[in-house]
Amino acid sequence: MAGLHRWSGRAAVLLTVPVAVHCLYALGYQDSTPRVLVHSLAGCFLYGVFVTKMLVLQRPRSPRWSLPLLGGVLFTVLTAVWFSSAVWFFSTSGLTF
Repeated sequence: MAGLHRWSGRAAVLLTVPVAVHCLYALGYQDSTPRVLVHSLAGCFLYGVFVTKMLVLQRPRSPRWSLPLLGGVLFTVLTAVWFSSAVWFFSTSGLTF
């Protein structure tokens, strides 16, 4: 199960890094609306938390509570990024069949 978690994390990074790079370089940081501000800040914070989690994994003497805490923060920030995108999508175009 641990191997599946590691590989799914690697796949998530490989799939999201191109999106993040595109957002940062094509659109940049924006604060035109509260939703865009939350999305920009949460997106930047997401990769900061992710890198911190990966560094903690490499330290064998890190506190036992740090990894679950960082995992929870990472999940929460990812949810904020996803939710801020979903709000925009469903308010502008939604699902049309």
